[in-house]
Order: sequence, then structure tokens, then C-alpha cells
Amino acid sequence: MSLRVLIVDDEVLARSRLRTLLDDCGSATACVVGEAGNAAQALEVLARERVDVVLLDIHMPGTDGLQLAQALKVRAEPVAVVFVTAHADHAVQAFELDAVDYLTKPVRLQRLRDSLLKVERLAQSRKALEADSVQESLVIHDRGRVERVPLADVLYFKAELKYLTVRTATRSYIFDGALTELETRHASLFVRIHRNALVARRALRALEKKFDAAEGGEGEGWAVRLHGLDEWLMVSRRQVAAVREALASAS
Repeated sequence: MSLRVLIVDDEVLARSRLRTLLDDCGSATACVVGEAGNAAQALEVLARERVDVVLLDIHMPGTDGLQLAQALKVRAEPVAVVFVTAHADHAVQAFELDAVDYLTKPVRLQRLRDSLLKVERLAQSRKALEADSVQESLVIHDRGRVERVPLADVLYFKAELKYLTVRTATRSYIFDGALTELETRHASLFVRIHRNALVARRALRALEKKFDAAEGGEGEGWAVRLHGLDEWLMVSRRQVAAVREALASAS
């Protein structure tokens, strides 16, 4: 990933030096989206740009780097802070403010690269945690028990009289819900293959012509095979194009 970087230092030459080092890191690693000579200018840049990491000097006129880092901690959108300073005596305070790293001037290229790698790993970990926290689940009541089934585990929903069958790779559940509502809420995850069935887009394996007695009694019909299941699921003629499109997108 390419990190979006804001350089904050009251010395023009120091900012220029960091720009040169970032260029030497490679364009795929970091992209400078702004510079600031003080905290107020930094906040202006942050208000209009998405920033992944701030390379932040400590000793600046007015609000210093430590105070700015404290203000950044309460932002709704998190931003990593790497202190870049000529003074080594603020390291403890810096890490108390959750700084990712603390570089002393003159900054060496390898140390800067290492800091950017730390920021990148932190960003990836944060995304993984966010994905886990927002993973949607179905709440299923089964014989007096309540069970959560992640949508990511569901292979298909099938309407059966007054209830839905929820099928995963390991078992089936009975779910009291509406197929239409599930289709509307989770269109990015599931595609309708029949008036009574939705299947997981990620699980689509093959679409083939099959004999279909339920669709008129004679001739050929269509069916899909899903990863993790041996059974075929019938596809109505009107949904064949949508299933082909979903298969093409998944491949």
C-alpha cells in the first residue's frame, strides 16, 4: 500500500530533506500529500486530505509537536504519528502518545523505511480488526438455543414454505426471515438464482444445463454448483444472465 504522508516541521530545509528521503523509499511506499510549518497548518491539511501518517517535529513555535499529537489522538479518523526531531529527550512522552516511532535527525533512510513499514503493519492490523468487528451474522433460534451464523459462512438461502433453510458447508439451519429482505440488504454477497433461492456469490462454482422437471416438465433447465457442496441448485431461466455475470465477477 502507498501511505499518504503529511510532513510537519517549522524548518523548510528539514521538510525538503524528508521529501527527498521519502522519494528514495520508492513511490509505491509513500506519497506526500502535504507539508506544514506549524500545528495550525497541519490541522488545515488534515481537514481536507486523507492522511495515513504524520512525520512530526517536536520543537515548533506555538503549539508543539507533542500537543499536536495529543490532539490527533481524539480524531475520528486515526492517523499514525512518527516523531522526527533533533532532540532525543522526549521519546518517553512520544510513546505515551502512542507514537509509532521516534526518529532523531539526521534521519537515515533505512530508519525511515522501517518506520513506514511499522505504520503499514499497524494500518493492516486495524483494518483486520475493523472487518472482524463489523462482520454481520444471522441470529438463529434453534431448539431453545440462540446461535450466530456469520454471513460469510452461508452458501445459500432457500425458501421452504413458511421458513428459510440456511445452508453452510457443515450444516443446515431453519431461519425465520424473508428472502426478499435478505436479497435487498446483502445484494453484494448473494445473488438470486430462483424465486426461492439466493446463493453466495463467492461460492459459485459452475453453471450447467440440467433436466428440470420443476420448470415445465420437459426439456433442459439450468443449475449451479457451489464450492463446498455436492448438490446442484436449480436456476430459473430469468436468472441465468445474472448468475453468469456473478460467476464472471467471481473468477
